Amino acid sequence: MYNLILDIDSYKASHFKQYPPKTENISSYIESRGGKYSHTIFFGLQRYLKKYLSKPITLEQINEAENFLTSHGLPFNREGWVYILENYDGYLPIQIEAVPEGTLVPASNPLVQVTNTDPNCYWLTSYIETSLLRAVWYPTTVATLSFKNKQNLYHYLRKTSDLPEEELLAQLEFKLHDFGARGASSTETCEIGGLAHLVNFKGTDSILSILEGQKYYDAGMIGFSIPAAEHSTITSWGREREFEAYESIIDRNLLNGGIVSMVLDSYDLDHAITQFIARPDIVEKIKNSNGTLVVRPDSGDPATIVLKTIDQLTQIFGCTVNSKGYKVLPPYIRLIQGDGVNTDSILKICKVLEENKFSIENLAFGMGAELQQKVNRDTCRFAMKASAVKIDGTWFDAFKQPVTDITKTSKKGRLKLVEVDGEIKTVRKDDPAYQDNKDMLEVIFYNGKLVKEVSFDTVREKANSYLHHNVEYFNK
Repeated sequence: MYNLILDIDSYKASHFKQYPPKTENISSYIESRGGKYSHTIFFGLQRYLKKYLSKPITLEQINEAENFLTSHGLPFNREGWVYILENYDGYLPIQIEAVPEGTLVPASNPLVQVTNTDPNCYWLTSYIETSLLRAVWYPTTVATLSFKNKQNLYHYLRKTSDLPEEELLAQLEFKLHDFGARGASSTETCEIGGLAHLVNFKGTDSILSILEGQKYYDAGMIGFSIPAAEHSTITSWGREREFEAYESIIDRNLLNGGIVSMVLDSYDLDHAITQFIARPDIVEKIKNSNGTLVVRPDSGDPATIVLKTIDQLTQIFGCTVNSKGYKVLPPYIRLIQGDGVNTDSILKICKVLEENKFSIENLAFGMGAELQQKVNRDTCRFAMKASAVKIDGTWFDAFKQPVTDITKTSKKGRLKLVEVDGEIKTVRKDDPAYQDNKDMLEVIFYNGKLVKEVSFDTVREKANSYLHHNVEYFNK
């Protein structure tokens, strides 16, 4: 059973004894200090607040934590936790402010600010750092990575397609499919990371992430997929019956106007295309199906294989040339690349196709571990730091400034996030120059209650509003 009191780095249990006498409040903030991206798409806080922080601690949990932590070699603040139980029915007396989820925020600006609301619980602000920081950095980093790829794909799609903007944007939402479920380190990683990707795209095979959105963000059916072959559904027929496997899949999925993805590299990709897909009866079957066959090459150098495969499909099925001079396959035949896909390989493939006059309309991408798994807290250099402390009725600045790494200098004072001349900047709450500026850090959580809730549709709409921002300032 989950115990919030134990969801900490061990040393947190000892900190209640280390603050100055007469300490009443600690104010801390969470920010991305830069790293791989110059901006981040903020996401994931509401899920954490609903799932974990909105539930009261119990006497049983206090006893469990005391037994564990004292055996673990640490002091235990039983008096503090019993105080919360008796005075707040076990709900944490803290206030959490945050920018609206889906907001694109430049690095080195606070995304979250938290402080205790009861002076007897001054120690609580930093106590929850472990779980709160983890709840923010991971989904925000995945949402940011996903958003960067969306901007890149949008750039190349606009450059190589003459689709009307509304239709182009509809296609864009399915250009990067989440294949990350099996590569995630845990079930919860899949739930959170997959949901973060869905902020930007609608294609996913991570079912648990959709359920997570429905549970914590009032979401409907926010992710979609299609029938698809895997190697076992081909190889189980045996090598000598490979083409029978393909034709069976086509007959069962396309002929009623459906769509199916078919992996072709179980044995020899080139042989499968030239000897099966190019067969006149199969070509006619695909053309007259009213459906769409999505060809999936699954091995080899991604850019080389994608270009060769699209070129082969063009020779087999023909193509049109759009007003910008780029070749587009007929709507009943497409390609998805799901092997070796990451931000760099997507850009390389898009560039190769552009140079060879193929539109990005022709293909989609599937990203696995690179999407959900190959990120960490240092990707965006996330940190939670105390910036102000109230002692005996007076607020004082609290900050770090290590001479060995000046980039880790933290902020001072109670913070406010404002927009000035179209630019987001951090100021002090007590700065009179910005008294009339609206604070983008809104109170989201107060004393155990979620006081401001957001729907997934609203998060998506906000994130999508940044799509036209300059790609160059975002990509590093």
